[in-house]
Amino acid sequence: MLAALALAFGLAMDATAVCAARALSARDQRELVILPLLFGVFQAGMASIGWLGGRAAADYIAAWDHWVAFGLLVIIGAKMVIDALRGGDEEVAPGTPLLYLGLALATSIDAAAAGLTLHTLAVVPWVALTLIGTITAACSALGYAAGRALGHKVGPKLGALGGVVLIAIGIDVLIRAP
Repeated sequence: MLAALALAFGLAMDATAVCAARALSARDQRELVILPLLFGVFQAGMASIGWLGGRAAADYIAAWDHWVAFGLLVIIGAKMVIDALRGGDEEVAPGTPLLYLGLALATSIDAAAAGLTLHTLAVVPWVALTLIGTITAACSALGYAAGRALGHKVGPKLGALGGVVLIAIGIDVLIRAP
């Protein structure tokens, strides 16, 4: 059970960081619900794809997961930086469903590879999948709330910092790739 908890928290960290970065300049309160729920569902869903896909998909997932995550995070991060620099002191507009789905996909691709290991854990896979989704949603909500509180105190220009954080996460994913 401890291994499943550790896996769930490890997978949740990218989503938590992305939520905090997004919240630095976003002012749409719905994102506090939308992003954590999407991130939790995508993390659990991608992990289940990895678990169900088994060894046949392992090489394909490992070959491309880091590139897809890197590309999505850099594009979204660059857009956040540009919007923050162009927008002056205006608040960032609410995100679009496409943005939310892109962020959820980018942060959950590694969960597909992690799903391949679920059969090695000392818990039933559906318990691990539930933990992955629940912990990701909870951590993401906390990250979003923290980022939002900081954004209110410091100002909307922090959207540029949020974008830089997303780009840094993308680069980190690429560097850590096997």
